Amino acid sequence: MMDIDEPLTERAGSETPAQLAQRLGLPFDDLRLLTRALTHRSYVNEHQDVPADNERLEFLGDAVLDFLVGAWVYNTYPEMPEGELTRMRSALVRTEALADFSRRLDLGKAMRLGRGELHGGGRDRDALLCATFEAIVGALYQYKGLDAARNFVMPLLEPAAERIFVQMHTIDPKSRLQEWSQAHKLGTPQYITRHSSGPDHARIFEIEVHIGGKHLGSGAGPSKHVAQQTAAQNALEEIDLNGGEN
Repeated sequence: MMDIDEPLTERAGSETPAQLAQRLGLPFDDLRLLTRALTHRSYVNEHQDVPADNERLEFLGDAVLDFLVGAWVYNTYPEMPEGELTRMRSALVRTEALADFSRRLDLGKAMRLGRGELHGGGRDRDALLCATFEAIVGALYQYKGLDAARNFVMPLLEPAAERIFVQMHTIDPKSRLQEWSQAHKLGTPQYITRHSSGPDHARIFEIEVHIGGKHLGSGAGPSKHVAQQTAAQNALEEIDLNGGEN
């Protein structure tokens, strides 16, 4: 499935692509795709003999991960409603989760970065670690197919999903809503106090929650905290009713 003709170049990290492949048991007989997956554009900018960075493989890996994780969640939790399935999948493929996978695999030391990124701590930046993980998934899919990508992802996915499942059913609605919003790259929910009434010792606050400029839920309570939690819960229920989409 390989479609490139790319020479191997000097290593940029403390671990070569060959060493990484051996350590993790990655099925690359030809290391060119893996080398590309580890190559950030900052490295390409400083090395004219390097033909491509990992952004196209990152794009492919993102799509492969969405499918693999979505199918796995669907089959693993047969009674879970659609809204919760979406939340689970989103939590598993968010930048922070994939960066954590990269750290567990110690991918940072094999990343090929330019001097500026290296000096700026790029080997431990969530965005770069996430991109590298996605690119390796894309490279595995391109080189060996879906089963190879699945074999790479599943050992990391299953324990992470267990933790997220517990969190989904124990954390408060406001935290859950923020997690969902950030996983969908919609920013932080905004809570707006619309009205307060009653005497000082028994006030009632009415609060709305907005995400991406859209009103998703309202709540009332004897404190702003309680009203915000109620609004967040109502927003989560609205999201579930709409299949997890904003």
